[in-house]
Amino acid sequence: MENQNIIANTPSENEYQNNANPEENLINENQNPFALFGEWLQDANHKEINDPNAFSLATTDEDGMPDVRMVLLKDFDENGFVFYTNFESSKGKQILGAKKAAICFHWKSLRRQVRIRGNVEIVSDKEADEYFASRARQSQIGAWASHQSQTMNGLGELVKNVAQFGLKFGIGKVPRPPHWSGFRIIPTRIEFWRDRAFRLHERVEYSRAKNNESWKIRRQFP
Repeated sequence: MENQNIIANTPSENEYQNNANPEENLINENQNPFALFGEWLQDANHKEINDPNAFSLATTDEDGMPDVRMVLLKDFDENGFVFYTNFESSKGKQILGAKKAAICFHWKSLRRQVRIRGNVEIVSDKEADEYFASRARQSQIGAWASHQSQTMNGLGELVKNVAQFGLKFGIGKVPRPPHWSGFRIIPTRIEFWRDRAFRLHERVEYSRAKNNESWKIRRQFP
């Protein structure tokens, strides 16, 4: 297979010059990292074309082999970052096994990145029930119909399952499946990265051993 030339996607000299103001949008390391993340996410909501709340989720299996995939952030506060999934899926099993994960937000339009890693806990039943109830009905039925990460004998099998659960629940309330809930990543490390001209990028890391400790803050070479 012929190699593809990706050098053309590298920013040009003119693009760097247009982004060369070294004092513009400096990361304020004295700011609470959750507040700073909220500001960056709000900026992404205005700038990103698709899914500003999307992030890559990295986990490891029982052999230590890493896995990564894209998921959607559904909530965050100073307690952590929340997403929902099928606990019987590959990522669900891996997180339940390790109780640790790492995530990465990349907003290309803003030239910013946030990397987070930490311990993982299961959200309360109340939280999971409230979020599940807010989902579109077809998404609720899909949570029952899809045996996530298991082998499927063609798309027809999934369509059949959707139809069966649609009939089962009729027009009534669709309950949350027992295998479907949320994870909260409690960060021990949050790193903010911002592009600047000629690799004078900014990297600011917040770290702590426990979630009730004060953050240690350091700037890093890019």
